[in-house]
Amino acid sequence: MGDTPEYSQDSSDLSPAQRLEAPNTRLIDASIATINDMDTLRACIAYENQHQQRVPILRQLEKRAIELRSQDDDD
Repeated sequence: MGDTPEYSQDSSDLSPAQRLEAPNTRLIDASIATINDMDTLRACIAYENQHQQRVPILRQLEKRAIELRSQDDDD
């Protein structure tokens, strides 16, 4: 499954809409957890602020930002 071309899409290729408009919360949680750079995170925050402004999602994005910053500090 992971090696076939249709499943090899890098998670960074997902748009903010694809990450945050998933049909269930577990997919949204996984999409946020796989954000690995601040540019993608900022785009997702901007998208959420423009569209639904869901406080729980914004909190998750904030938590992910803290995690990414701490990873940068460790490097």
